[in-house]
Amino acid sequence: MDNPAKSGDALLLREYIGYLRVERGLRPLSCEAYARDMGQLSEFLQKRGGLLISVSPKDLSSYIEDLRRRSIESRSISRKLSCMRGFYRWLLMDKRITADPTLHIESPSNWKVLPKSLSEAEVGRMLTTAESAATAPQQFVAEGEAKPTSRAEAVRDVALLELLYAGGVRVSELVGMKVEDLMLSSGSSMVRGKGDKERIVPLGRRAVLALERYLLHARPRLALRANETALFLNTQGLPLTRQFIWRRVKQASPGASPHKLRHSCATHMVEHGADLRTVQTVLGHADIATTQVYTHVALTRLKAVYREHHPRAKRSAS
Repeated sequence: MDNPAKSGDALLLREYIGYLRVERGLRPLSCEAYARDMGQLSEFLQKRGGLLISVSPKDLSSYIEDLRRRSIESRSISRKLSCMRGFYRWLLMDKRITADPTLHIESPSNWKVLPKSLSEAEVGRMLTTAESAATAPQQFVAEGEAKPTSRAEAVRDVALLELLYAGGVRVSELVGMKVEDLMLSSGSSMVRGKGDKERIVPLGRRAVLALERYLLHARPRLALRANETALFLNTQGLPLTRQFIWRRVKQASPGASPHKLRHSCATHMVEHGADLRTVQTVLGHADIATTQVYTHVALTRLKAVYREHHPRAKRSAS
């Protein structure tokens, strides 16, 4: 006989995932992740005789503590907590509960650890190396080596890397970009982020020049089908995959990744004086709290400027 508690939670979660898919416009993989995280909470509560809809703050704190005891990474715990907050806000909005049990639950202390990024010098070397490959007289590649095998591919890779760094775009956003999304005359591009939300991302001069060269000289050689609208193509004329882009970035610099380039974009902007609201807009974060992981970068710069310019901050000469 079915467990009534299990059936009740399952029905509630199906309804919530439907809301995320239809009303919030989340992609299938995101919905699966939400369902998996909430399903794990449901299992934990059922072992204690509880239900998702009647959970208490103490129950949620116990669940988070259980995750810590099982050595779940802080970043994963934070993602699960974010998922729970969304679920209980939905229940509150739908008037199925009268108080949000996640309201005073603190995120793990490591939630605000700055994501790893490359230094400006590392990014510069990576882009210079890629540019050298694109302007070399001829490409010599050993058999089976997964590197650009034609001038068109090398030119494409430069444009791809420049766009990842200049725009701070996610690899999934890059995969979905169309030629028509580029607005190079104004130095910008349309980007479709999570939940199909659109934003305009400014591009630097280097990125614009790389993209113009790709569109003029390389993409026509790769576009084997006249009706293909994807911006970046492989040698078969098909859109690049996430896995392909990850490999290309790794080949350009072993310590790099599309995600690191995104964080490098944000980190370097803050280091050069950008405010967090601007960084939030460029990265497409729905909540400024997500962007606040870069706060300590701004604080580091603030301290450096203070030491440089405040008369009482300078050490007296010995």
